[in-house]
Amino acid sequence: MSSFQEIIASNTPTLVDFFATWCGPCKTMAPILDEVKKELGGEVRILKIDVDKNPAVASRFKIRGVPTLILFKEGEIVWRESGVFPKDQLIAKIRPFS
Repeated sequence: MSSFQEIIASNTPTLVDFFATWCGPCKTMAPILDEVKKELGGEVRILKIDVDKNPAVASRFKIRGVPTLILFKEGEIVWRESGVFPKDQLIAKIRPFS
């Protein structure tokens, strides 16, 4: 298993979904992320990080609300926003970096 740092340092864009199991909007986001993965396949990696189980990572990226999505490319944050996004909007954010 690669470490979080190795994964986000990859040349493949990595979309990290910071979520919580008790969060309604996070549950709405889950199937949307599945659709994005199906459509983009190997163009993107999608990681889900439960903020309650990984408080150190959530704190490091100053996650204040969930869901928060952060797109990494070669270890750099190239996009970050909180909330629920439609599939097409997410794909539009990811495509320029893939």
